[in-house]
Amino acid sequence: MSLNKLKKTFSLSRQIKSFGHAFNGLWCVVKEEHNMHVHLVATIFIVILGSLCGLSIIEWCLIAFAIGMVLMAETFNTSIEVLVDLVSPDYHPLAGKAKDIAAGAVVIACVVAVVIGALIFMPKLMFWV
Repeated sequence: MSLNKLKKTFSLSRQIKSFGHAFNGLWCVVKEEHNMHVHLVATIFIVILGSLCGLSIIEWCLIAFAIGMVLMAETFNTSIEVLVDLVSPDYHPLAGKAKDIAAGAVVIACVVAVVIGALIFMPKLMFWV
């Protein structure tokens, strides 16, 4: 079969279905993952705090980037955990290692987000003290 036949032509209905699958995946993570609940509560708190502090556009961009990075890392972590559970339902040290590494990526994203938040909010919160 030629490469051109393998390549699918653009289809709006396929694109819409694709977005549907993506939103279904997001809903699964939000609905089933406790850590995502923690991240979402933190997100709501930060958005409220940012609104009270009157963040600039640049500061909002940095906060949005940090929030997005954490939520994306948690989503990837969940995906990796589900896939590892599928291919290795019994305990295997490499399966555990893969899960630990994915969780480590979430920790990195969270630490970076905390640093960004501290750099932005600390000077503003000093005025309130």
